[in-house]
Parts: sequence; structure tokens; C-alpha cells
Amino acid sequence: MVAPRTTVIVNPNSQGGKLRGRWHEVSETLSRAFPFEEAMTTGKGDATTLTRDALRAGAERIVAVGGDGTINEVVNGFFENGVAIAPEAGLGMIPYGTGGDFRRTLKLSTEIADAAAVIAANNRIKIDVGRLDFTTMAGDAATRMFANIASFGVSGVVDRLVNESGKKLGRLSFMFAAARATFSYKNQRVQLVLDGKDRVEATINTVAVANGKYFGGGMMIAPNAEVDDGQFDVIAMGDFGLGETLVSGRRLFKGTHLAMDKVTARRAKVVEAEGIDPGSVIELDVDGENPGKLPARFELVPAAMWMIVP
Repeated sequence: MVAPRTTVIVNPNSQGGKLRGRWHEVSETLSRAFPFEEAMTTGKGDATTLTRDALRAGAERIVAVGGDGTINEVVNGFFENGVAIAPEAGLGMIPYGTGGDFRRTLKLSTEIADAAAVIAANNRIKIDVGRLDFTTMAGDAATRMFANIASFGVSGVVDRLVNESGKKLGRLSFMFAAARATFSYKNQRVQLVLDGKDRVEATINTVAVANGKYFGGGMMIAPNAEVDDGQFDVIAMGDFGLGETLVSGRRLFKGTHLAMDKVTARRAKVVEAEGIDPGSVIELDVDGENPGKLPARFELVPAAMWMIVP
């Protein structure tokens, strides 16, 4: 059987730049499992451009080597204006990031050789993808796709702080950023409209619009989410005080928080969200990145792309 024509998109800055020093070793491990062409990113947004270029040049399989932010950029490269560029092409992952949230949902190993073996086996499923229409910090309209989770509230602040830190401390970067955000964040009032009919007004700490299960460096925010079930799990963490936030943090890692009084779980295909208070700035978190703020619209695109899984 002929292996699919494969392009590997590499973010050398993953894990605070550690991948740059290990790429020769990682590349040799991958080449023993499957043949590939290599494309190295040099800055923000490169993974999206490189993925589009590879697909237009005939690549049948794209492999993202990096963390959740790199994977998000590569997912965006599969689409242009919301339309798939090469509908039969597949996406594989070699996890090498700080948070590693999407690979947890897919049950992918962090061992390079094991992840490479999954790529070589080429077992594929169709997964849903989210389309997010949002507002940039400059006030412009923008669109982004996401495969894992988009959220808003304190999670967006955590992302901004993590990215400002350079992620040099690995998972500790998330812990320190979460601590800073928890002590400084003021809960926000928002309006949600689900599937164009159910209107909810609430004071929230964080709302997650989830295709996958994990965000924030291992928090199982949406334990019942599935990447191929045709709906988002919409998890709202309500008006938590400091003590409640600390308790919920422990439960989030275990996925047992849904039973808490100030947590609600809903399902929807479209979620529209905006702040209620004039002048409020409610920041977004999209697969570990902080691209903008509310107002925003989250729409599920069912069976949107092929994903290579164990």
C-alpha cells in the first residue's frame, strides 16, 4: 500500500523552543515510520499558510508537530472562507506542546515513536469543527476555525498571560497564569443565544463551547463532549467567588465539576455570545490562543474533516 503524500508542519518554537533543538532526532523517528516532506514555521500564522500551500500542491495528509496553537493553525489551513480546500485530505498530530489538550481527547501518546505509528497506520475518522466569528482586540470582524474548544471569560485572560510568558516553564506556565488570573479577574455578565431560540443571561467566570473534552492544560471542562457527535457541549462556570474557583479548579481536572450548583451544561449547534455591560471586554480562548473578544458566534460544522486517530 502506497503511503499518502504527507507534509509535516513543524513549529520549532513549541515547548518554549525545545522542539528546535530536538527536531533532527524527532525527524529521524518520523522518517522511520512514514515518508514526508517538511515545512518549518517561522512566525505566527505560518502553519495555516504552509498547510494551504501543501494541500493545493497535492498533499493527501498533513501532520502537525507542535502544541494546541500549532494544531489550530493547521486546522485553519484546511479551510478557506469556511470551505474545505482538499476534503479528502487527513490531519495527523505529533503532540509537542505545552498544554496538550486536543491530544488528550483523541487519546494520542506523547511518545514520538508511538504517535508516528498512529500516523503510519492512517486510521481516520470524520470529526466536527467549530467556526468562530469574533471581534479582534482592534474591533475588527474575524473568522477562525477550531477543532477543540473555544471559550471566553477568565480562560481568555489565562491564555493571554501564558502566551506573554513565552511558555518557557511548560505546564507551570498555565498554573502561574491561572493563579494570576483567578486573583485579579472580575466575573462578567453575558447573554447567550443557543440555536437561535434559547436566550440566557448570566454572570460567568468562563463559558466553554466544546468540541473536545480538555482545555487549560489538562482541565476536563467538557467530559461528555465527542468530536463527532454533531453538537457542541456548552459549559458555563457561573458567578464563582475565589474559594469556589479554587475548589472548581481541582474538580475541573477530574471532570467532576458538572454537578456543582453554579455550573450548567447545555448542547447546541450555534452559540451567540455578547457582553451585557457597556464597555466590557470579555476575552476569547481558542485552542490555547487569545485572538480577540466578544461579541462572537460559534457554529458547529459537522463531519468537516478527516482526523487520524489511534
